[in-house]
Amino acid sequence: MSLNIPNLLTLLRALGVPLFLYLFLVMEEPVASFIVITIGAITDYFDGKVARALNQTSDFGAKFDPAVDRLYIGAVIIAFAIKQYLPWWLVIAIISRDLILLLVVISQRLRNITFVEVTFLGKAATFNLMYAFPFLLLAKSDTPLGTIAFVFGWSFALWGIALYIATGISYGREGFSQIRGSRVSNS
Repeated sequence: MSLNIPNLLTLLRALGVPLFLYLFLVMEEPVASFIVITIGAITDYFDGKVARALNQTSDFGAKFDPAVDRLYIGAVIIAFAIKQYLPWWLVIAIISRDLILLLVVISQRLRNITFVEVTFLGKAATFNLMYAFPFLLLAKSDTPLGTIAFVFGWSFALWGIALYIATGISYGREGFSQIRGSRVSNS
């Protein structure tokens, strides 16, 4: 692992996952939980920008960042569903997408196939979900700010979910096509 600024930002986001879960589910501290997931969303944006700006991109970072994104998204949506901020069907749809793609990646790895490249729409899906979370947390407040946060949160969430599922289908189709192609060439 190369310890550079972008990877440290991603590590900070990874360490924020158990902290968020503790603050949100155990301590029931919505303000502190909001701060943690807001920092997580911001670091997700900046780690890639910093990596490119400082020419500190790495293979480790290219794999570590999306893995932490999946962990972050999964932990937050499950915690939100436990507290009834999100419906369970939505959580199951998002996690199912990631589990299916994990199986595709494992199959590609076993066949030494290059992984499907993350697309701009895939990054946009993650961006929208990451930015939806703090707003959805604020939306529970019974204030005018809560009402505004509800609109922004669900706007980011719905757009993010649609992109997340659409890109999941696209990645899956491309991955399965590569796997089928490798079977034909190995025959």
